[in-house]
Amino acid sequence: MNGDSQSEPTREELIALIRAQAAEIAVLKARVAELERRLGLNSRNSGKPPSSDGLNKAPRVRSLREPSDKPPGGQKGHKGETLRQVAEPDSIVDHFPSSCTACGAAVTPAMSSGHSARQVFDLPEPRPLVVTEHRAHDCVCAGCGAHTRASFPDGVNAPVQYGPRIAAFVVYLLHYQLLPEDRLVELMADLFGIKLVAATIARMSRTCAGRLRDFVTAVRDLVAGAAVKHMDETGFRVGGKTQWLHVACTAWLTFYRVCAKRGSLLANVVGIVVHDHWKPYYTMPGVLHALCNAHHLRELKALIDIEKEDWARKMHRLLRRACHAVNLVRERGDALKPRLIERFERRYDAILVEGLAFHEAQTPLLPVTRTQGCNRRGRKPRRTGHNLLLRLANRKQDVLRFLNDPNVPFTNNHAERDGRMMKVKQKISGGFRCLDGAIDFATTRSFISTAKKQGWNVIHALTQDTQILCSALRTI
Repeated sequence: MNGDSQSEPTREELIALIRAQAAEIAVLKARVAELERRLGLNSRNSGKPPSSDGLNKAPRVRSLREPSDKPPGGQKGHKGETLRQVAEPDSIVDHFPSSCTACGAAVTPAMSSGHSARQVFDLPEPRPLVVTEHRAHDCVCAGCGAHTRASFPDGVNAPVQYGPRIAAFVVYLLHYQLLPEDRLVELMADLFGIKLVAATIARMSRTCAGRLRDFVTAVRDLVAGAAVKHMDETGFRVGGKTQWLHVACTAWLTFYRVCAKRGSLLANVVGIVVHDHWKPYYTMPGVLHALCNAHHLRELKALIDIEKEDWARKMHRLLRRACHAVNLVRERGDALKPRLIERFERRYDAILVEGLAFHEAQTPLLPVTRTQGCNRRGRKPRRTGHNLLLRLANRKQDVLRFLNDPNVPFTNNHAERDGRMMKVKQKISGGFRCLDGAIDFATTRSFISTAKKQGWNVIHALTQDTQILCSALRTI
């Protein structure tokens, strides 16, 4: 036997090696499980956008809505939007047969005994711009001989300029339809023969935003003082840096603002705030909270599909049934009976107890691997389902507020819908070059979104006096 060969490891060394390998295997298993969970997330079971699903997007076969016994399509009594003939058309084209089909004799218009009509609705031919010349006359007083010049109307400031309707149309296409400037230039040239440049479009946008600022300030105050408002935030690229676009809205009003910090929340807010459980919202003083249950349903669906946790399936079903029950009674202008609310809450508590017992029986997760002999500070790691259970337990009143208050919705969809098109704008343009441009866009979009909710014609509203529009705002 070679005396230089290494000696066999001792029993204690083998045990230590096995323990170290077992710990490393446990860490790797946890890492693999986390990566597999990430691969299983999509737009239907998480907050990821649909665009992240890629070309392998699965067909939608399930909906978060409860099925109904109504047939698909328009329901009985629904007022349709069918195109109908008008009593007085703009022009009439008469068509007469050239000859009699029986004997071949010539037919004249005087032989007409009646007609059938078909109407074609179409756009008029594009017409050249209407040019209005304003003349401010100088008058000589017959009494003293002094010269007096008339004043030009407000807004008529240059020898040659575009009118308010063109500016309103440009702002509408730029900030509501999100048309890029180059394509907007082409469209105005093709439809109206107007040769705009990017600088003119930017000036129109800046002037419009300045005129709408007082209106948007009034909207902000109304939203802050509303009984129930929705809030959300999303990243916004400005000058090559990440800024934050905050959305605060109701069913009738929308307010956008651009902030350098994500945690810079709207001030002077009262009432109930509906949000997605972002923790800084809980630092707002003097408000109540309602959590978005659409987020909860997506998180529960991930636990059902990936982790196969049974309590999540029960909670998912309970929240959907509670939403369906609330929608049914609200359609009748009523509220849930206290006894039914109590039943939902008891079932909610029972599912929480079941879920917490399940997770407490699981093997604790190992902490993050130690680095250079230092322990990771903070709480012990918990599984995703355990974290969700604790949120549903600690924020039970906020989760179920929609059951007790008929003004509180089940989701935060108002804010998410209002924020969705802002992301489309960023996707089209890539961001804004300067902060002033982003603020002007947020101001104009606040006005346009509010106008749509109020049922106003956007282009017409952009040409109106903002003071008159403020007095016409509906809030409930």
